[in-house]
Amino acid sequence: MNSPRDLVNKLWAFCHVLRDDGVSTLDYVQQLTLLLFLKMSDEQTRAPWNRPSPVPDSMDWQSLLARTGEDLENHYSHILRELATQDGMLGQIFRKSQNKIQNSARLTHLIHTLINQENWSSLDVDVKGDAYEGLLDRGVADGGAGAGQYFTPRALIRAIVDVMQPGPDDTVVDPSAGTGGFLLAAHEYVVTKHQLDPDQRKHARDGLVTGFELVDDTVRLAAMNMLLHGIGSPTAPSPIRTGDSLKKDPGERWSMVLANPPFGRKSTNLVINDEGDTERERYTTARTDFWAETSNKQLNFLQHIHTILENNGSAAVVLPDNVLFEGGAGEKIRQKLLDTCDLHTILRLPTGIFYAGGVKANVLFFDKKPGAKRPWTRETWVYDFRTGERFTMKTRQLAREHLQPFVDAYCPGARHQRVESERFKPFTYDELIARDKVNLDISWLADDSLEDPSKLPDPQTLIADITAELQVLLGQVAGLAGVLEQAQESVSGAVVDPE
Repeated sequence: MNSPRDLVNKLWAFCHVLRDDGVSTLDYVQQLTLLLFLKMSDEQTRAPWNRPSPVPDSMDWQSLLARTGEDLENHYSHILRELATQDGMLGQIFRKSQNKIQNSARLTHLIHTLINQENWSSLDVDVKGDAYEGLLDRGVADGGAGAGQYFTPRALIRAIVDVMQPGPDDTVVDPSAGTGGFLLAAHEYVVTKHQLDPDQRKHARDGLVTGFELVDDTVRLAAMNMLLHGIGSPTAPSPIRTGDSLKKDPGERWSMVLANPPFGRKSTNLVINDEGDTERERYTTARTDFWAETSNKQLNFLQHIHTILENNGSAAVVLPDNVLFEGGAGEKIRQKLLDTCDLHTILRLPTGIFYAGGVKANVLFFDKKPGAKRPWTRETWVYDFRTGERFTMKTRQLAREHLQPFVDAYCPGARHQRVESERFKPFTYDELIARDKVNLDISWLADDSLEDPSKLPDPQTLIADITAELQVLLGQVAGLAGVLEQAQESVSGAVVDPE
């Protein structure tokens, strides 16, 4: 078994069985996360890893295999309770965990057959991550509660890390870490591309990567991924921190940011005030270190990333199209980005590469610079990987080789050697600021499928494209509604009672 789809199909089939017992898809995935950690911790005590197990002997995988039926169910519940009390990363992984599989026969089958028969540690990290995300995606498609995340394709992560080239002395942060894909790839790049001395090996384990994540269950998987890939230690503080990145400036600075902030916006929420009346509570983020106040989460993440980068630090950020053209605060933020950073590259991504259909996104590559009288961006190179490219999660998934032309054109470590091509063109600072609202959503290639019906994409891709356009329009409408609501509140607040 060597493909994510095989794993997903096998594990999904058992998920259907457990649903008859009232176990939701997300509960099932959580149980898999915990059990896979115990199984892989056991696997890695043997060759070729030969690592000490982070789990005490009395609560390890072998102690589960020694039991069946009700005895196994009771022991598993005991393990979850005890490990949740541990310090450091181990306690973080098992925090608030509880056994959701109350049928002892099915728990026995899951542990002894489905999980134990696979050597999970020998699988490529992409397979494990894609299998996990595939289960969540199947759960959403099946009508269950979604995870609300747009997981970054592993092929894209690897291409981004390959052009960013993190080094052994870097500090890498992801303020929306998800399952830790960017951090794992950065760590793997450093330890495989460099000959590390003892101090650098210690830094790679304990200080190279840091992640922030809001969702508890996602934090659990990210911490598990870190520990199982030699990052951190069981009793030490976790490199994955739980919390809302946008709430405040953490005060720390990093040399590199790799991120795919969550897509979507939430500008208001209906609440009950002290008088018992309903009113709107706004989610506009107001921070003194931000250039502009906005309810657009992606624009706020972009400002946050600028804050947490050290001077001359570099960033690669996946952002939706609206960040490139939205007016108001968006225009001001783009102007500031061009002035205070060197926005040297934009990669236009095709649709069909994310688990959520219809997403249109880009990768912004920029370096933060110290204060200066003249703008730091001299020119921005735009690579159009969208026009004429069609991908789907089922019939044509994005692979790393699809991105190799971009990696070659990027010229990692030698950007001054870039060559203009049909898909890769530079635009000067003056050209960019002269565009309406500093619009950075730039395209110039014609889509051949619009003129030749034989080159039209399949119906699924067309539907995804239409969905993406509708999502953009809905985002604009939501933004306009927020502006009108704020204006109305301001007018109402200015009215003086004649009495």
